[in-house]
Amino acid sequence: MASLTIIPGRPLRGTISVPGDKSITHRAIILTALANGVSTVARYCRGEDCLNTMRAFQNLGVRIDESVEELRVYGKGLWGLTEPSGPIDCGNSGTGIRLLTGLLAGQDFFTVLTGDESIRRRPMGRIVKPLREMGATIAGRKGGELAPLAVMGSRLRAITYASPVASAQIKSAVLLAALFAEGTTRITEPRLSRDHTERLFQFLGIALRREGPTLLIDGRPSVGWNAAPRLVVPGDFSAAAIFIVGATVVPGSDVTIQQVGINPTRTGLLDVMTRMGADVQLLNRREEAGEPVADIRVKSARLRGVAIGPELIPQTIDEFPILCVAAAVSQGETIISGELRVKESDRIATVSAELRAMGAQITEKHDGMVVRGLGTTEDNGRLQAARGRSHGDHRVAMSLAIAGLTASAPTLIDEAACIETSFPAFHHTLLELLTERR
Repeated sequence: MASLTIIPGRPLRGTISVPGDKSITHRAIILTALANGVSTVARYCRGEDCLNTMRAFQNLGVRIDESVEELRVYGKGLWGLTEPSGPIDCGNSGTGIRLLTGLLAGQDFFTVLTGDESIRRRPMGRIVKPLREMGATIAGRKGGELAPLAVMGSRLRAITYASPVASAQIKSAVLLAALFAEGTTRITEPRLSRDHTERLFQFLGIALRREGPTLLIDGRPSVGWNAAPRLVVPGDFSAAAIFIVGATVVPGSDVTIQQVGINPTRTGLLDVMTRMGADVQLLNRREEAGEPVADIRVKSARLRGVAIGPELIPQTIDEFPILCVAAAVSQGETIISGELRVKESDRIATVSAELRAMGAQITEKHDGMVVRGLGTTEDNGRLQAARGRSHGDHRVAMSLAIAGLTASAPTLIDEAACIETSFPAFHHTLLELLTERR
């Protein structure tokens, strides 16, 4: 899919499912590969990012049988991985390369981890620093700041680490390394980041405890953990967020998204959209793989601007592009502040430029932006048709698609193939909602 054309004029209506959660799928593959026995991972994300993590473990000697519905992972235990015959390509996945770096730091073999052009520009120093404190031997461009990363497995020691930022990737990389370290590792964050790793540890029976803001994990367990007979991955909230905003801003819409993970460390967008005036209901609440899950029903509603501060950024980091679309068509001013310049693209500059080309009124700040919405007291505003570009960021591409639904003429999005990294069926799902049912 080199480009994507969005034709506005119809509401979004119907019931859909979204791919399995990308963050949880990465972690499920990693932890079942280290388990004792055969695990089944159902409803996993089949995007390229997660498939690259699956291939990484196949290259590390783990048998994984793949079907459309599930993965069968033949775990090799904590010490069963083997040295790959060549570099491991993580593609466009920052989660994949960072978590694998933590895991492989404590192995007794050599690995090179690399990725696409975007990954080779993204900062790795934040995970390399604590891993080196644990005794890891890691080399990379600019002193380990940039991939490719060469990881020479070492005997690790436990550390007490205070992360400078709330980052699930830093926390998870250190937790995975801590499994192979001597002693008890302690990790503290300034604010709670996504806790999927901790929840999966608990689901699989991996010993981990929390004392206030600090996580403690004892390294080198003598027994390891057993396989998961059936681990069902919840639907990806970040994918659902695209349709939550879409159904809100496109008049006459009514969409239900089934089996979505509603982990409170991920659902900042729900809080923000509710404050903006969205009509969102959580139905049929339950639990899957230690994660809270619900069906989400969304109806169109008029939005108003709000302030989104740094405390919400860890819970909305992947939803930033689609939140900007909501802000652009709302009534009043939305102020967004917090660290956003380290993802697939410089999302502040990228989203600002693309939405301005569609008529949005956006002023960039050093760590965020001010959006003056086009809406009125009567209705949400409308953007203008344009030819947009994803800049290789899958979430930007999908957000521009929703922005195009508010325009008065077709919008063309170039470089749309990046959507495959997280939501291969996005175009089909969008068409399904736009197809009028009689």
